[in-house]
Amino acid sequence: MTPFVANLQLSHFRSHRRAKLVFDGRPVAIFGSNGAGKTNLIEAVSLLSPGRGLRRASADEIIRRPEGIGWKVTAQITGGGPGHEVDLSAEPGQPRLTQIDGKTAAQTALARLLRIVWLVPAQDRLWIEGADGRRRFLDRIALSFFPEHAEAVLSYEKAMRERNRLLRDGMQDTRWYGALEGQMADAGARLTAHRRDAIARIVAAQEGAATAFPAAALALEMEDMTTQADFAVALAESRPRDMAAGRSLVGPHRADLVAVYSEKDMPAAQCSTGEQKALLISLVLANARALKAETGSAPLVLLDEVAAHLDAARRAALFDEICELGAQAWMTGTGPELFTELGGRAQYVSVTDNSGASEALFRDDA
Repeated sequence: MTPFVANLQLSHFRSHRRAKLVFDGRPVAIFGSNGAGKTNLIEAVSLLSPGRGLRRASADEIIRRPEGIGWKVTAQITGGGPGHEVDLSAEPGQPRLTQIDGKTAAQTALARLLRIVWLVPAQDRLWIEGADGRRRFLDRIALSFFPEHAEAVLSYEKAMRERNRLLRDGMQDTRWYGALEGQMADAGARLTAHRRDAIARIVAAQEGAATAFPAAALALEMEDMTTQADFAVALAESRPRDMAAGRSLVGPHRADLVAVYSEKDMPAAQCSTGEQKALLISLVLANARALKAETGSAPLVLLDEVAAHLDAARRAALFDEICELGAQAWMTGTGPELFTELGGRAQYVSVTDNSGASEALFRDDA
């Protein structure tokens, strides 16, 4: 059975003073006016995976105002094996605390409980803005396949920060550089292998899929480095240039995800806004299909305001694909009419603003 969130409780999380919702594994359609607190619900779910969630918010940014006290998210995960209770919390000025079944755990441990993929409006400009956003997008895909990817990314970034500090300080001791470059090479080779493997899996999942969304040809654009030795040599050779720049100029932190609309043989950056959105949806669905093919279980799929960008036929096709996957998809929209094509295949949650506090209530009809 596919794992899903069976119970979600929020305390002083963003606009929600209190919320307690029980789910049965079907897709969840969340609707309400702009600013009512719909996205805050799926942001809470996104924190059940490593990282800072779909908004990349710090712990303090999540605190409900004006109270300014600590926040908490509790989720019951069931299906696909033993159930688990996850507690996430933070006090003002303190880092986020993660507990799994009552025991303190590292954030990276969450990736082994639940696979989550998402698409949010901020990603609509993914193909036309900087490479940093595309790397994060690719790393989310890689993490969905390889839970250990989070540790590789953290290890690489930590070592790179230390190396950059030495470069800015003009440190000449090669022993320090050698030690840090060894760590970067090890983590860099692992995370690059994950990225390339993830791209191959997405491309394979698109081939022959019956879908209303366009396929994309994908590639990882970076220096010609594959092995740990390749990375170590490249870093050592780049020291003089890096010292002049005060930062590391080679490595997987400079990589880029390149996409081409296959049917038109057109780079994603040159496609229309609608085509770019359709390509993103296609990649998220391919990610979910590939995960289900590999693990037997569909991931959670978080789609913020996705229905508003699609006509009725495309919405129906999207909902059909999600239901065919058997995924617990969490979708938001401004009105119930955006989810008409789902019918009784989903649970419906209405979110309203009541004197500055969000209220989330189940609705029997869309």
